[in-house]
Amino acid sequence: MKPYIGVGIAVGALAGLWTQVSTELGLITWVAFVAWACFFAAGGNRTGFSRGLAANLSGVIYGWLVALLTTWVQFPGVLAVAVALAALAMCLQAGWAPLSFIPGAFAGTAVFFGTQLSLWPTVIALIIGAGLGWASAFLGDRIQALINKAPAAPTTAGQKRPVETA
Repeated sequence: MKPYIGVGIAVGALAGLWTQVSTELGLITWVAFVAWACFFAAGGNRTGFSRGLAANLSGVIYGWLVALLTTWVQFPGVLAVAVALAALAMCLQAGWAPLSFIPGAFAGTAVFFGTQLSLWPTVIALIIGAGLGWASAFLGDRIQALINKAPAAPTTAGQKRPVETA
C-alpha cells in the first residue's frame, strides 16, 4: 500500500473543512495553504512546524518593515532597495537554525504583500496553516497505520488464496 494514502485522506478532509470554515469566518483561506505547504517542505512534524512557521512569520515582519520604510522614505527606487535588503536578511537569518528555512521567509513576505499588507489576518492564517500541517501529518500517520493493519481482501470464488511467507 502506498504510504501517502493516509496523509492524502487527512489533507483532503482538513482542506475541505478549512475552506468551508475560513470562508464562513472571513479568514484568508489561501494563506493557510501556503503555511501548510511550508510545513511539509520544511520537513514535517515538529521541525517542519517550528522552522516553517518561524520563517513564515519572519517573512511577514520583513514585509511589514519594507512597507513601513516605503512610507517613511521617499525616493525613486526605495521599494527595490527595501526589498533587496529584506531578501538579503531573509537569506542571512538562515544561519540561525530556527529561521533556517529560507523559502518559508520568502513565502511569508509574499503572502503579506498578497494580502495587501493585512498584518493580523495574515499572521492568523499562517498560524492556522502550520497547525493544519501538523494535524494532517498526525492524522495521516494514524490513518496510514490503520490502512496498513487492514486484513487482506477476501478472494472471490474460484481464485486461489496467495500463500503468505514470513
